Amino acid sequence: MELPLAFETKMKEMLGPDYEKYLASFKEEPSQGLRVNTGKLSLEEFKAISPFPLTPVPWCPNGFYYGREDKPAKHPFYYAGLYYIQEPSAMTPASLLPVEEGDRVLDLCAAPGGKSTELAAKLMGTGLLVSNDISNSRAKALLKNLELFGAGNILVTSEPPNVLAGRFPAFFDKILIDAPCSGEGMFRKQNSMIKAWEKNGVDLFVGLQRSILKEAVAMLKPGGKLLYSTCTFSKEENERSIEYLLSLDDSLHLEELPMYPGFDKGRPEWGLTGNEDLSRCRRLWPHRIKGEGHFVAMAGKDGALGEKTVPVPEYGYSRCKLSSEAEAFIKSLSYPFDLSRMDAQGDRVFYIPEHMPEVKGLRILRCGLYMGEMKKKRFEPSQALAMFLKAGEFPNTVSFPAEDERVIRYLKGETIELTKQEKTECKDGICLICVEGFSLGFGKLSKGTVKNRYLPGWRWM
Repeated sequence: MELPLAFETKMKEMLGPDYEKYLASFKEEPSQGLRVNTGKLSLEEFKAISPFPLTPVPWCPNGFYYGREDKPAKHPFYYAGLYYIQEPSAMTPASLLPVEEGDRVLDLCAAPGGKSTELAAKLMGTGLLVSNDISNSRAKALLKNLELFGAGNILVTSEPPNVLAGRFPAFFDKILIDAPCSGEGMFRKQNSMIKAWEKNGVDLFVGLQRSILKEAVAMLKPGGKLLYSTCTFSKEENERSIEYLLSLDDSLHLEELPMYPGFDKGRPEWGLTGNEDLSRCRRLWPHRIKGEGHFVAMAGKDGALGEKTVPVPEYGYSRCKLSSEAEAFIKSLSYPFDLSRMDAQGDRVFYIPEHMPEVKGLRILRCGLYMGEMKKKRFEPSQALAMFLKAGEFPNTVSFPAEDERVIRYLKGETIELTKQEKTECKDGICLICVEGFSLGFGKLSKGTVKNRYLPGWRWM
């Protein structure tokens, strides 16, 4: 691999005697990782059913390396949302942000959803997760991944940060910014990033990062925490961006982050202010860890968490009445849905997170959990609802072993047949199809034949 001369010169200066080790890392195979969805099952439960040998990722409690011969994206557990395939270094930001149940959390540059899915798992269905990406097409992939993970307490938006800042002043307990960057940590995996670096350099991204940080600070509550990360090594995009962040608000201070094996501290000498607190940042280098590399820093905002400076209006319900079929369907579920939080947009029904802010005027891909659609004399439950529910929460369920060929046939959108025993355990009508007790989607059972209701856009390819 031929690296740009300007990049080589910079890295030699930054790494000194470690530069040759860094170069040697390009000859190594990239590490493959997956992160378990602890919102659906515990680590112990996943280890008991994992089809792959797993090696822990030291800095992410629910992260694991898997082998090159393994194909986790071609296993039914992937379609059940039991894990997210993620580069091990990229697991760091969401793992380090101390999200607690009930928090209001913002993932500002969220697509395709690797960080958001972990933040959603930490919230365990409580609080609110606002996941935003300025690119509408990328935000669609973000929404799919959140729904695949069973997240319901979500607001997925596609807005520039300044628009969100105008709507949500001092609103969030935790904010994650995995910032657009020059991508120097992706050179080994994506050669195209080298050409992009030669074209854009770092200056373009420095300006973009600073504009994002400026708006994010305005949305952070007193007592809240903001985590900034990049997948690049540039001092301009890392230590110096953090110096800029600290300059925006005197109430901000850098938090100390853990030092895992192979981690490096931030470098005050690579900043411009001589701030020794920059050593509280963390650098992940590809020649020191099993990963492509990352930079992370976390700032806390002084004050008592929960101080309210500007009131934010709450969600305005459409007050549309649920059809009798929709209400009966929802009441038949074992999950304790609060019917007062159901909202209808036309015939589509949504379950709105508690204390949802007003969202009118925003470009929204999803507000809350999409429950399904009210049809004439029936209610059609959604794929998102299927992924949200656990097997015991739906009154009519069929669960197959992972090795049963009918699982793949279902995921491909085919009609499937039940055995004589399975027919006695499941009634005709809408049924929840599961693998090893984990939801995949809905079907409609009639005399032992399951007509497929799996979402076409999600099907096994």
